[in-house]
Amino acid sequence: MYTAGVIGATGYTGQVLVSILLGHPDVAIELLTSNTYAGKKFSDIFPSFSGSCDKVLIRTDENLKGLCDVFFLCLPHGTSMEKVKDLYDGKSLIVDLSADFRFEDITLYESYYTKHKAPELLEHAVYGIPEFYRDRISKKKLIANPGCYVTSALLALYPLMKRKMIEGPIFIDSKSGVSGAGRELKMGSLFCEVSEGLRAYGVGTHRHEPEIQKEVRKFQDIKITFVPHLVPMNRGILTSIYGKLRERLNTSELRAIFKAEYEKEHFVRVLEGESMPDTRFVRFSNFCDIGVKAFEDGRFVIISAIDNLVKGASGQAVQNMNVALGLDEDKGLNSLPLYP
Repeated sequence: MYTAGVIGATGYTGQVLVSILLGHPDVAIELLTSNTYAGKKFSDIFPSFSGSCDKVLIRTDENLKGLCDVFFLCLPHGTSMEKVKDLYDGKSLIVDLSADFRFEDITLYESYYTKHKAPELLEHAVYGIPEFYRDRISKKKLIANPGCYVTSALLALYPLMKRKMIEGPIFIDSKSGVSGAGRELKMGSLFCEVSEGLRAYGVGTHRHEPEIQKEVRKFQDIKITFVPHLVPMNRGILTSIYGKLRERLNTSELRAIFKAEYEKEHFVRVLEGESMPDTRFVRFSNFCDIGVKAFEDGRFVIISAIDNLVKGASGQAVQNMNVALGLDEDKGLNSLPLYP
């Protein structure tokens, strides 16, 4: 049995991680941290955990090095790297859900975030999309869990960019539920600011654009344009991608490429026929649903749906942990989507 600690357990991703880990057959939660709620029971903050997780929260800034086999860091960008620096010993596995170790190029990270305070650890980190980098993940002790928008976009693009099938630029339109903004109080996340509305934000400036771009360019040198939108729902991401293929295919042929790529991937489901993804049918699950459409003139549309807090964050973090520890990849992650 492996022991796990969730650092920053009272945000949305931390709470979802606790929920997943409680159902994991090979992991026991050893500690939960929160500077804000230190001294309180986890179930005092989230009453739905009453009787299931009554652990007392300890402070995040305590010395925790070596106390767990696995640490999940659910801390803000810029703060997380300092905690990783405190915890990293090459023995305990660290899965960081912030952006602090997602960029191999430190100047690119610093141009969108802040000065990096642990550059010496970048060489020890691996980007954590198991469907792409499973072999590398299995050999590392520091995993950089990808962004939620990024996961939805890259899983939808991977079969095409891997085969260098895309001609010219691509356009990525993503719509996310409000939980993607985190649990901290923000004006833009208030009910009256979100309800009955739909808006684009961070156009040309969102931090996930360079993260998507740098991963795409590892496979194919094409330019992306990324536009995120906030929709009045709690959770879920629907991403629509538009572009042009280098060779003409019909929809059946395009779908066959996706099915061949993902036939052995438990958490990626390529939809049949005219079906297109719906966030309702991935909610509370680690699945990514993908639908495809090809046009006679070479244009294509790829649509994906994920739960931003599960496959887009905490579920993928546990999937990465399973890979790194040599466990079955779906352990603790077999919950089916909940509908309605």
